[in-house]
Amino acid sequence: MNQPFDKNQSRIAAIDWMRGIVMILMALDHASGFFNEGRLFTDSVLLYESGDSLATGQFLTRWITHICAPTFIFLTGTSIAVSHAQRLQQGMSQIEIDRELWIRGAFIALLDICVFSLASGKPVLQVLYAIGVSMMLMVWISRMRVWIVLFLALGTLTGSEWLLTALWKPGGDVPLWLALTFAPVFTDAYSVLYPVMPWLAMMMLGWVFGKWLLSTPNGQLLVRRMLLACGCIALALFVVIRVFDGYGNMYMQLEGDAIVQWLHVSKYPPSLAYTLLELGLMAIILAVLMWLESMIEVRRNGPVLVFGQTALFFYLAHFAILAMLRLVFERGGLETTYLMTILALLLLYPVCMAYRRIKWQNPQSVLRFI
Repeated sequence: MNQPFDKNQSRIAAIDWMRGIVMILMALDHASGFFNEGRLFTDSVLLYESGDSLATGQFLTRWITHICAPTFIFLTGTSIAVSHAQRLQQGMSQIEIDRELWIRGAFIALLDICVFSLASGKPVLQVLYAIGVSMMLMVWISRMRVWIVLFLALGTLTGSEWLLTALWKPGGDVPLWLALTFAPVFTDAYSVLYPVMPWLAMMMLGWVFGKWLLSTPNGQLLVRRMLLACGCIALALFVVIRVFDGYGNMYMQLEGDAIVQWLHVSKYPPSLAYTLLELGLMAIILAVLMWLESMIEVRRNGPVLVFGQTALFFYLAHFAILAMLRLVFERGGLETTYLMTILALLLLYPVCMAYRRIKWQNPQSVLRFI
């Protein structure tokens, strides 16, 4: 049942499943923003005050969505590596491939800057900014040797807190260059939730994984074992960092032994503890999904697969659907949040199916950037 990785395979179902799972969790998080009166948003020293209550249900509803951004950005790096190899095999030139990647990255970043910021009434740079700019930078980074990219990615993730300790005082003034690169900022004039450098480092790790995936001679069994090993190591390092409760927590120290305290880590900016926890969990889940792919027949129209194959369209469409639902339904608590998430997903499935069909039928249209 263990088939070797095929460089000519157009899609890897496990990667699409993983991406689909995080899209579903993302919809839950944003449904919480629309409908949950008790929603917690305490994922940074800028947003949390020591001693604040962390209601378990509310906290865990938010926490299970933490895996979304790291996973999606990591897998974007993987997809860049895989699609690059496939396009070279199809006869595309390096210049054409670079231009496509650069244009798509610019388009995604501009969605945040020019579209989503309008809803906030000020520039708000969120995940699309980090993804788009990172994709643009990958045009040049992908020319480097794999070990150099790996070294730079790990160095950025482990060294960001040291840099911020020297340059950043939480709650103080943040120069624009630092806000765009490393330190989040929330002001009346503009906000940066996703400074690009730590998220770029996650995309670089995903690209390294993609290059290794392409070159692995022993098939998916070795890939699964490596993912499990890396995931377990990452989780073990997460525990070590939380036990020592110092460097690596981005000022989010433990305030007790409750599980919610152990899991209460900084996303804005991503601490080393956060990155290890989320990418560690992702690696283990992806290994399980790759095992499932080798054991069962992939349902081409399965909802999780469809959502994963239409991720950016899903991202754009789910906001519109949640906004429409908000016109009909009142805000409530967790029960309302989960019900609205299910309803939104039911509405999104046929829409994403139709979009996928149109996009695949028109591979050279502007839809290839979405």
